[in-house]
Amino acid sequence: MIVLLMGVSGSGKTTVGQRLASALGWQFRDADEFHPPANIKKMSAGLPLADADRAPWLAAIRAYIDDCLARGESAVVTCSALKERYRRAILTDAATVKLVYLAGDFALLETRLQERPGHFMKAGMLESQFADLEPPSNAALTLTVGDPPDALVTQIRAAFGL
Repeated sequence: MIVLLMGVSGSGKTTVGQRLASALGWQFRDADEFHPPANIKKMSAGLPLADADRAPWLAAIRAYIDDCLARGESAVVTCSALKERYRRAILTDAATVKLVYLAGDFALLETRLQERPGHFMKAGMLESQFADLEPPSNAALTLTVGDPPDALVTQIRAAFGL
């Protein structure tokens, strides 16, 4: 099984994902690891990515998920997956890839990003992510990021019987 954590920057995907993977003894991969250098350079300059920039990134995430499933391995993976078409590009099968949407309020997430030093995703880019966000309408577990990370991990485990 793959648990894919999605949401805008600052929603806690990495924190929750690392804790969930640790609790389950599964692999963890953060979406940032899949970005080509050009994407990181662009975001570091405060520029939002275009769909063309995201295509190789989404393909790399999909390939990792497919490889894990082919090997019979479970993993926790993060990806903003802001739009439905992005999710379609990376989600293979709802029976084996479980989607968790970490939903949060703009002010809280902006504060989190301002307090995150040295990351290429700048707080000023959050507006573009919210503008692009198409919350999943079905087949996703939606959790509120105001809850503590360990509580979110508990909720995910309970929802998927992990």
